[in-house]
Amino acid sequence: MKVQFVFSLCLLCVFFSQAQQITVLETDTNLPIPGVIISNTTESVITNLNGEAHLDAFSSQDILEFQADNYHLLELPKNQIQNNVITLKGRVGLDEVVISASKFEQSKRDIPQKIVNISAKEIQFDNPQTSADLLQETGNVYIQKSQLGGGSPMIRGFSTNRLLITVDGVRMNNAIFRGGNLQNVISIDPLSIQNTEITLGAGSVVYGSDAIGGVMGFYTKKPQLSYKDEIYIKGHTLARYATANNEKTGHVDINFGLKKWAFLTSISYSDFDDLRMGSHGPTDYLRPEYVQTVNGIDEVIINENSKIQKPTGFNQFHAIQKVRFEADDDLLVDFGAYYSTTSDYPRYDRLIRYKNGNLRAAEWYYGPQAWFMSNLQVTQSNSKSMLYDKAQATFAFQHFKESRHDRDFQSVIKNNREEQVNAFSANLDLEKQLSPKTALFYGAEYVYNLVNSSGNEEDISTGISIPTVSRYPDGATWQSLAAYTSLKYKPTSELIFQTGIRYNQVLTKADFTENNAYLNLPFNTAEINSGAFTGTAGISWMPSNMIQWKLNASTAFRAPNVDDIGKVFDSEPGSVVLPNNNLKSEYAYGGELGLLLNFSDVVILDLATYYTFLDNALVRRDYTINGASEILYDGEMSTVQAIQNASKAWIYGFEVGLNINFSKSVKFLSQYNIIGGTEEDDRIEVPIRHVAPRFGNAHVVWQKQRFKIDGFVNFNGELSYQQLAPSEQAKDYLYAKDSNGNPFSPSWYTLNVRTHYQFKDGIAVTAGLENITDQRYKTYSSGIASPGRNFVVSLHYTL
Repeated sequence: MKVQFVFSLCLLCVFFSQAQQITVLETDTNLPIPGVIISNTTESVITNLNGEAHLDAFSSQDILEFQADNYHLLELPKNQIQNNVITLKGRVGLDEVVISASKFEQSKRDIPQKIVNISAKEIQFDNPQTSADLLQETGNVYIQKSQLGGGSPMIRGFSTNRLLITVDGVRMNNAIFRGGNLQNVISIDPLSIQNTEITLGAGSVVYGSDAIGGVMGFYTKKPQLSYKDEIYIKGHTLARYATANNEKTGHVDINFGLKKWAFLTSISYSDFDDLRMGSHGPTDYLRPEYVQTVNGIDEVIINENSKIQKPTGFNQFHAIQKVRFEADDDLLVDFGAYYSTTSDYPRYDRLIRYKNGNLRAAEWYYGPQAWFMSNLQVTQSNSKSMLYDKAQATFAFQHFKESRHDRDFQSVIKNNREEQVNAFSANLDLEKQLSPKTALFYGAEYVYNLVNSSGNEEDISTGISIPTVSRYPDGATWQSLAAYTSLKYKPTSELIFQTGIRYNQVLTKADFTENNAYLNLPFNTAEINSGAFTGTAGISWMPSNMIQWKLNASTAFRAPNVDDIGKVFDSEPGSVVLPNNNLKSEYAYGGELGLLLNFSDVVILDLATYYTFLDNALVRRDYTINGASEILYDGEMSTVQAIQNASKAWIYGFEVGLNINFSKSVKFLSQYNIIGGTEEDDRIEVPIRHVAPRFGNAHVVWQKQRFKIDGFVNFNGELSYQQLAPSEQAKDYLYAKDSNGNPFSPSWYTLNVRTHYQFKDGIAVTAGLENITDQRYKTYSSGIASPGRNFVVSLHYTL
């Protein structure tokens, strides 16, 4: 009996001596890292929520690889693991991996352009209400808002349809993306994003039309496979509340992973009340009165609290379903279905306009902004083909729906216009390693957009509607066919050359027969067939660990779309934009010089300067139709305007980023941007509409294990009346008044603090107090004032 006991005890000792559990931690914070893949050549395991994993499957002599997104790869023999703890260092700065530059993973240090990364961890800490707010947190992207349900990015003096948005590699820009402010970025759920990559500057070689000023690439969370015999389940929930607009947000995502299949479901819902502005600032921004319709009668109501911007509230819903199938180690199939919609939401900047001393509009709102996308992506890696090593085919369908509804004060006529776009796209992207020093990237793309548009006038007293001119010609199409190639040559680890070229053919067709019943245009059809060559060439040079130089030159273009050739809308009080069938592509020619100085990872200084010349710029200018410079539109005599190739533009700027690591726990971060530019208007150079004022931020961050606190300031320079573009000078209702009674955009700042604490059981709390001094301010060109003092708190739970 005694022998059996001793034998059993020895077996247990042998078992426990072989069973090794390790914990993987982040180097700087000492927090556990879930989802780390630990593998040798044949076996793999994955760490759980607490960063733990068993190494029983590996022998003591195995060399193990530890891999995780946003962390450096670590290779270590099993027998050299000490105290059963592994630490991984997060990728920072130029060591990050990016995919926007070529559709395949590359080291950020190899890219001659500046790319800004935002990780899921940063998003969780920043707590943005929308993806527009997420972009603004970078300090490199400026956000304009016409209403609470919006956010139009500006990058390096460009905006709207001169910037490109992609979601999981699929272009979101469609045939009716306009030159005016765009709200489409809020259709992307910030709580579903794994990482965001913002390419500052042209991206036309890889992405084609529209990528003049930059590319905003959003990459949503991927389903995670199980690397064990049991199902891998991971979930995350969030509840958030903010005081400035009484925000109530709920989110849940859950992952089910098998060995070959994985499923990810993500759902978010947000409800926002009317937004409260700050107490200290221009009185011009206050909302003293608003229109309310009671029993069919429009009445002007005195606002009991003029800091409450009535009406601005709305709600929004997001849902994503993703599926991943790993056919074998080298072949992945990913499918995603994405859906986002809003409620009706007021266009606040149109509701604060006055006419003859009275509020002009009784109603002005957007109908639900709905977006659906289905995306199938097949990725093959480690191919033995002579043509490629890696290949990725992407097929996508998108459906966009939006509408506009407006009615003048005490009018019974309500104008309703609805637009829908069906967008189909197919991409093939390939990578081939030609030699240890040379990599070739190439691909092809086809995009087809079909636009449907309708308009009617509704008599709200009788409920009778009659057709009227639609915003776009119904049935218009936009097609793009392109091929591109780029080459990366790395003769040494210190020097990298990248160059590329793309050819794009864009065909736009529109039939105005239906709208000519109301417009009497001198043409019934428009067809634009536009070809474009674009190219880029750049150098990244690191003569030492302390210095890196980046030099890049590029061309970019934007082909006329349906919005350019066929739109009919009231651009501003007393003006109407009409179609123009005589347009061609606009071209941008730019250069960028960057310098990064890294003093032993203690002080990091990132500098960049750039210059862009825009030729044949598509701009809105006065126009004539059948010899007439005015027509009757929606019951008002209006000056005729049209989009025309009527301008040139010169844009330049300087960016500086500073990172000081005082210790492992304390660091200082700052970003500052100076942008300038002019455009040609009737042979006179005037300021450009979308050049933002000087802006930036500064952060002091303290982090110790599970606790993080960030005190920061956001600041913004002034644009005087003379510095405003002529089109902005005419919008006095958006701006404060200077001492001469002229509109201008004042400077402003906000003081803020955020904290985050991670509990051991998967619970985390993030809280912040924004605009502590309750400043009243507007970001440049915005119709709505920004939030006043705002307390934001969110509770996270990770399963």
